[in-house]
Amino acid sequence: MTLEQIQRLRMYGLYLSRKCPNIVELSRELLGLHCWFHRNVVFSALIRGAGIAGWKTALIKTWLYRGTLHGVAFDDLPTLLALHNGESWLGRYYAKELLETIAEDVIRLIEDGVYSRAEMREIFATNYDDEVIKNFFSPWGGIFVSLAGQGKVAFRDMTSRSFDLIDAEPTQTSAEVLPNLLNRYFTAYGPATLDDAAWFFGFMRDDKKLLRDQPLGEYERFELNGKTYYHCGEPKDMRDIPELTLLSGFDPIIVSYTERGAVLPPEYKKKVILSSGICLPAIAVDGKVAGLWNIKKGEPVVEFFSAQSRHIERAAYELVDNMRFRTAGRVW
Repeated sequence: MTLEQIQRLRMYGLYLSRKCPNIVELSRELLGLHCWFHRNVVFSALIRGAGIAGWKTALIKTWLYRGTLHGVAFDDLPTLLALHNGESWLGRYYAKELLETIAEDVIRLIEDGVYSRAEMREIFATNYDDEVIKNFFSPWGGIFVSLAGQGKVAFRDMTSRSFDLIDAEPTQTSAEVLPNLLNRYFTAYGPATLDDAAWFFGFMRDDKKLLRDQPLGEYERFELNGKTYYHCGEPKDMRDIPELTLLSGFDPIIVSYTERGAVLPPEYKKKVILSSGICLPAIAVDGKVAGLWNIKKGEPVVEFFSAQSRHIERAAYELVDNMRFRTAGRVW
């Protein structure tokens, strides 16, 4: 199988050459929608044909694998969270008793109507030193990441910075949910390697043994450049790679693999993925990233990295302008 064939299958699986009509179904199919910036959920949905009516509450915004924020179907959350089940870096530096005490106090405060991290910082500051407050109530999540991983807390909605209690605690172990999740990954994201799957699910070196121990005989496989790729076969309604495709910021087809050359030419990598780790909205021509797009101050912006035909430039601008029109007043 060639890189072009790999890209063809991936674009089909990730709904870039076909449509998914529902944002909740899309989230299930793609194992969550990346939402470090919430507007990327809207962009990703519209690009893939899904409607965005009620999108702010249709999905739950919470932390998943790799410590990243995703929009998730609520009934899918216990299964997805079971992979890591509340693991937190705080546990490497603070006693279990302190973590449990602060977690219980946070839950009680939310029950009493305190939803803001800023309010909680002030309340806890009367009993804890600055270093504890800084780490447990960090803008990167702190104790909320741990509580979210246990299925006890999530953001109030897709645009909110405040939290609310939920009931989505995992009831299975990582080993129990992994076969199903791996199958879902290879179905949507394949062809992919086990290293890709490990990256996607946030498995560290020691955890990779779980992947290597999985029965993989049900998957189709092939070798390319010394790597083994797995997928679930070619669908009967396979589509061609679109001539022009908008990709959301942190688009799954870019950020879900260890090697991104099939979609992101190396010479453009630093223009798309910034040193801060932010992945910008991109434009793919014949399946390969060729430029950037955005909506700034209510206006469509298109920037190609090299000269394109007038047809491509005009079509790209029209796609971004349509995105501007469909999101106006609904995202920002």
